[in-house]
Amino acid sequence: MSTEGPSYADRRARAAAALAQRGLAALLVSPGADLAYLTGYRMFTSERLTCLVLDRDGGAALVCPELEAPRASAAAPDLGRVSWRETDEPHAIAAGLVRSDGDVAVADQMWAAFVLKFQAALPDRAFHPASEITRALRERKDAHEREALRGAAEAADRAYSRILERPFAGRTEREVGADLATFLREEGHDEIGFTIVASGPNGASPHHETGARRIAKGDAVVLDFGGGREGYRSDITRTVHVGKDVEAEKRRVHDVVRRAQDASYTAARRGASAESVDAAARTVIADAGYGELFIHRVGHGIGLDGHEHPYLVRGNAQRLEPGMAFSIEPGVYLPGRFGVRIEDIALIDDDGHVRPLNRADRSLAIVG
Repeated sequence: MSTEGPSYADRRARAAAALAQRGLAALLVSPGADLAYLTGYRMFTSERLTCLVLDRDGGAALVCPELEAPRASAAAPDLGRVSWRETDEPHAIAAGLVRSDGDVAVADQMWAAFVLKFQAALPDRAFHPASEITRALRERKDAHEREALRGAAEAADRAYSRILERPFAGRTEREVGADLATFLREEGHDEIGFTIVASGPNGASPHHETGARRIAKGDAVVLDFGGGREGYRSDITRTVHVGKDVEAEKRRVHDVVRRAQDASYTAARRGASAESVDAAARTVIADAGYGELFIHRVGHGIGLDGHEHPYLVRGNAQRLEPGMAFSIEPGVYLPGRFGVRIEDIALIDDDGHVRPLNRADRSLAIVG
């Protein structure tokens, strides 16, 4: 990790400038990735309102419950704070801090109950999604964020290396998933997001819910796992095979998916469209005869959220820029039989070239 952390004041200043440019009065941000990005304060969602009010003139204050004030103050000491007590009406307090004329932007994931109360407290103003302001800021990762993502990816790589040393045959998906969660924590993650262990026919479901199926010799197993490390996310997928006797089609499909990922890596560079990266993988898979079995986009952005912009999908003509981080994860899914997916996190460097953050071996690993 970098010893020098981000300047939250600078991030807020850039967000305020974006508000002014769009003619919006203020940004209202509830707990979530935008709040963490703009303040450094990571707070769970709650029925008690916590809300950053950022005015287009750069004024900022965090409205929070009094019982959370000590923690908020420690996490964001450079930020003005307005605390409220249990009998107060916090939405009116926050609305009173919106002093400029014009519409307001609210956090994309703000609870509907909060939005409705803000609409009542700020009548005659239109409401916009905060991502109109924060998306462009968060898409291009600064040096601190890049190092944080690299650290998370390397920790996930180490967890994958360790799971290959454990037995698969005869154990349930949940047991292998529990091992993955343990390894992620031991390798530096402070939050486990998901551990998908999809064995045999379950591998044909990209978001299979890890369950009680007992893994058998001859199974292909899709391992998709990740979590949070100091606020930034990891996300990696590898497909392994239980036993050395691998049927020819499983080897072929794995080779097709790996070549599709390589094609996306080649396509991903500064100035390329997001959809062109998706198309590169899709062409390889279609040419191999599996086009209808690649049923999802090739990638999603990653940072403080596990899924964020940019999305690498057909129809998204957005151009890739240095600092953008995203997954590259083609897959082929044969219903009732097996699935294969390979996923890495990649970053567009300042030289305009794509760099993988995950370095774990992408070959079809053989496990016992």
